[in-house]
Amino acid sequence: MAESQESVISAVQEKYGAIAASVRKGGAGCCGSGSSACCGTAADPITSGLYSAEQTAALPEQAVLASLGCGNPTAVAQLEPGQVVLDLGSGGGIDVLLSATRVGPTGKAYGLDMTDEMLALARENQQRAGVTNVEFLKGTIESIPLPDNSIDVIISNCVINLSADKDTVLREAFRVLKPGGRFAVSDVVVRGEVPAEVRRSMELWVGCIAGALEEKDFAARLQAAGFEGVGIEPWRSYDVNDAREFLTDSGFDVDAMAPLVEGKFASAFVRATKPAIKPTSEAKSCCGPTCCS
Repeated sequence: MAESQESVISAVQEKYGAIAASVRKGGAGCCGSGSSACCGTAADPITSGLYSAEQTAALPEQAVLASLGCGNPTAVAQLEPGQVVLDLGSGGGIDVLLSATRVGPTGKAYGLDMTDEMLALARENQQRAGVTNVEFLKGTIESIPLPDNSIDVIISNCVINLSADKDTVLREAFRVLKPGGRFAVSDVVVRGEVPAEVRRSMELWVGCIAGALEEKDFAARLQAAGFEGVGIEPWRSYDVNDAREFLTDSGFDVDAMAPLVEGKFASAFVRATKPAIKPTSEAKSCCGPTCCS
């Protein structure tokens, strides 16, 4: 991997901190006018049109403006009352607030983010929404500040692709999930080879493109972390016109590069399960008069 963990973290914090500061000051939710590499613009093919009008109407405007995802994980996570949910890279809090409504007062929704400005914005949005079963935590997704076996469902929205150490992220997700717990995230995946110039572009990395995993690689990494029932469902592919927009803003020769990335990126729902606890060998081999038929 070309970029170190430290440089990726620094770039992500700078970029998304600027977005949060813009939203808190009444901006439109992006850091720099006309920059499609910055997720969150109204015309961005990755981030637009993810939530229903009914969902956004029930949320603070600043939570919607700061939404920088590539899907709606709450729509596919099958959340139930009483569950404990963790959002990796919770940003302005949109998915945490939606999750809190789903799990109800007997459940809880955690949001984890490493950027102070985003955490401040998320907590303001929580207050505006009047939601009490929510807690926002500061930390990285590579080192989740929660105990083993404490979470029912992990969600995330276009954040895992930003990490330079995805294997550690997936191991941490596995650790904090309860046995039988579910991993249900939205992320960008790659479908085929991508030019090295795109992978090396930090601007595209922070903009949710260059750090994306190839979909078979993503599945293999989840299985290596211990997950089972892995499924990846691409649902929104990006055509050459989408590629043209983000490549132009990053200084590439669009006419030469765009055909090479056409159809290679897609938003996907990624699902997996932590295996449930199985009966002990002692219980299986019991042959006393009280346990054998």
